[in-house]
Amino acid sequence: MWQNYFSVTSVGEALDLLADYGEHARIVAGATDLLLELERGQRPGVDTLIDITRVPGLDQISVRGDTIRLGPLVTHNHLVGSAVIAQRAFPLVQAAWSVGAPQIRNRGTVGGNVITASPANDTIAPLWALGASVTLASKRGERTLDFPSFYQGVRRTAMQPDEMLTAITFPALNQNERGIFLKLGLRNAQAISVVNTTVILGFDGDMVTHAMITFGSVAPTIMRVPVAETYLAGKTLTDDVIREAARLAATAPTPIDDIRGHANYRTEMCRVLVARSLRALRDSQERDGWPENPAMLWGKNQGRIQDTLPECVHHEDDAADTIVTTVNGQTYTVTGSMNKTLLRFLREDIGLTGTKEGCAEGECGACTVYLDGVAVMACLVPAPRAHGATIVTVEGLAAADGTLHPLQEAFVETGAVQCGYCTPGFLMSGAKLLEEFDQPTRDQIEQSITGNLCRCTGYYKIVDAFEKAIRR
Repeated sequence: MWQNYFSVTSVGEALDLLADYGEHARIVAGATDLLLELERGQRPGVDTLIDITRVPGLDQISVRGDTIRLGPLVTHNHLVGSAVIAQRAFPLVQAAWSVGAPQIRNRGTVGGNVITASPANDTIAPLWALGASVTLASKRGERTLDFPSFYQGVRRTAMQPDEMLTAITFPALNQNERGIFLKLGLRNAQAISVVNTTVILGFDGDMVTHAMITFGSVAPTIMRVPVAETYLAGKTLTDDVIREAARLAATAPTPIDDIRGHANYRTEMCRVLVARSLRALRDSQERDGWPENPAMLWGKNQGRIQDTLPECVHHEDDAADTIVTTVNGQTYTVTGSMNKTLLRFLREDIGLTGTKEGCAEGECGACTVYLDGVAVMACLVPAPRAHGATIVTVEGLAAADGTLHPLQEAFVETGAVQCGYCTPGFLMSGAKLLEEFDQPTRDQIEQSITGNLCRCTGYYKIVDAFEKAIRR
């Protein structure tokens, strides 16, 4: 899939490599989109990956005055776990929570979501409504673009081949502003938006002073609906006003028509989602249902960069290339295995076949492992990321003397194992949940396995096993 893989230690090294390799190179942060695109041949000519996941300081969320700044390695789970984002940019944290599942949110970055430029990417609509800008850096210098200037079409942006996104900035919501993000998908988790909307309103008492409404997954790019925004200004949110504003919002887009939803259906759902959003904001119910202490599966360091490399490492696609890694407490030195996923590396080169390949695209969770203490989908991690890393697979859950993990025992006793193919992923998610919470609630159990699919049991015995392990 690639010829060169660089694990860099600074932004400067990344920019040097981008200048050298140009359009043949791509930055690796989460790689949850990029890896699939490479495997499917959708990135012709890209043969060099530049991994920035160990550059310190890039995973920080900072606030200066009323401006919030996201570093390029801020993940969706970082947003979900951020008190400042929940307080001052609530629609963004709602969008981040709707993305994928814990394993995806632990790897997928907001910057990657923004750069991929799909109109269905959930964080773009709230960032657009918040007035966000991106900062792009290259050896030629630095520039900042607002979102309308940055986006140029479906999966097209103004970013040049030698540029790297180094920050996303946006003004925090004022005290008189409130917002909400709503998403319509075809299932409750791991769903791509059919339609999503962000509504942000300013209030003077009960009167709306200004409005910002954006739609995602209805047009080639995220779109605003100024006709509805203008109509709302100066009005109180009565039922009649909400009804008319929602009608106007639905007349603005000419929706796309695809496998997830017909254009006419999208038009109607635009109306429905705007009406729901306005009612929730009027009644101060936008935070209803927001989970307290959600299951993150991100370990004691909360997904922050811990292990940095002493120097830039260059892996080349040849038989002599070496990856040195620690798996289940044992050090392995493997040659000739650079050009594959971590999933294939563990199965084919380390010989640990407990980690399963179900979908190979981050949908089923059967390949869940811990990478530097964080639960991830191994099928969406490049194998060279294992170099210098600490990995735990399902084979590492049991104690050294062979004593099973309490969750493994509970799976046996409750009959939670059917065909068994998905079981390693469930066990890894559950064990990380039990590490995260001493007494997780039923909601937290269900949150922890939203990224794990089972075709046999209907999940009831799996949840029973979780609860039995908790009681122990």
